[in-house]
Amino acid sequence: MTNPPYDLIIFGATSFVGQILSKYLAEYLSSSTETLRWAIAGRSQAKLQEVKALLGTAGQSVPIIIADASNEVQLKQLCTQTRVVVSTVGPYALYGEPLIRACVDSGTDYCDLTGETQWIKKMIERYEPAAQQSGARIVHCCGFDSVPSDMGVYFLQQQAMQQWGVPATQVKMRVRTLKGGASGGTVASLLNVVQEAAADPALRKQLLNPYMLCPDHHGSMTRQHFVKSAEYDPDFKAWIAPFVMAAINERVVHRSNALSGDAYGKNFSYNEAILTGDGLKGRLKATGVVAGLGAFMLGAVSKPVSQLMERFLLPKPGEGPSIEEQLSGRFDLRFFGQTDAGQTIRVKVTGDRDPGYGSTGKMLGQAAIGLALDHGQGDKKTGRQGGFWTPATLFDARFIERLTRHAGLRFEQV
Repeated sequence: MTNPPYDLIIFGATSFVGQILSKYLAEYLSSSTETLRWAIAGRSQAKLQEVKALLGTAGQSVPIIIADASNEVQLKQLCTQTRVVVSTVGPYALYGEPLIRACVDSGTDYCDLTGETQWIKKMIERYEPAAQQSGARIVHCCGFDSVPSDMGVYFLQQQAMQQWGVPATQVKMRVRTLKGGASGGTVASLLNVVQEAAADPALRKQLLNPYMLCPDHHGSMTRQHFVKSAEYDPDFKAWIAPFVMAAINERVVHRSNALSGDAYGKNFSYNEAILTGDGLKGRLKATGVVAGLGAFMLGAVSKPVSQLMERFLLPKPGEGPSIEEQLSGRFDLRFFGQTDAGQTIRVKVTGDRDPGYGSTGKMLGQAAIGLALDHGQGDKKTGRQGGFWTPATLFDARFIERLTRHAGLRFEQV
């Protein structure tokens, strides 16, 4: 692409996360030595003006671009004006494909925060050959799902290679702390995945495949352990329960291993769960988490029940945690790795904001900036070329440095 007017456009700037991302970008760039030409885009001029007003003096020079998620002509025009598009318009399975197609056709780089595994699979199948040809680099899952998991495993493996010269072929992630709320957009995406799976037996089977997002003929045959009930984990000396985001995170991490030529080992295994504590109290808490998840899934697959849940219990689209809740939120993820020879390593990844929104806005912002500045046009010739990548395979140690310096994350060996 020949020198478009913008480096980065936020598409869906009026969404809940889009507003957080726009505010973060305006504040970051106003005090950073990095320069970035950026704009905000969406379908409503009036709502975009409201977002611009929220940005204060830092955002007064930010241009507005009108583009509707279903208008292919507008999306194509948007893509010709920028090197990178970052999208917050979900559920992506309902609204995301036209923008992917426009980016692929124009060779425009793209990142988002989707966690919709079935949609990612479809996009890879439909557009990867064209993306490889046009040079468009598509990076899904650049929010809480799945940056801490994917980059956490990347960091762990870097430490293992430095210490022993071999990767940790068995890795677990356990959620120690997770404080934050959900937005209507996230809930809508989750309900959509559950309802699609309930209506399609073939999709249900596909979603259970840990290698669902791996390229064909990836060759991994290692049986993966999926935590679906209350269990005792001797490596953490605690009871564990299923983690709802494991369904996307585990598949992204396996795709990272496959795309990197089995850098984590051909017999690599990975699973995620929530730590609930030791003793009887920990066991009861784990059992309670299992029961709660089961009740939610049963409610989600029933249209009348899910409608009641959406009306009276769950946040509406555009709603989400308050600024105070975002600031008081946090997360603490613990990773345990073991090599084939039995050497063990532990690392932790922590974040200083509500994981789904305050922290996701910063992670997504740094992913987009990194895509534009660290992995720009020259990188397409010497680094990652067109195609569908994961955070850990498109980005590198510079992304961890960005997350540490500017997004409130910490990666530490413990």
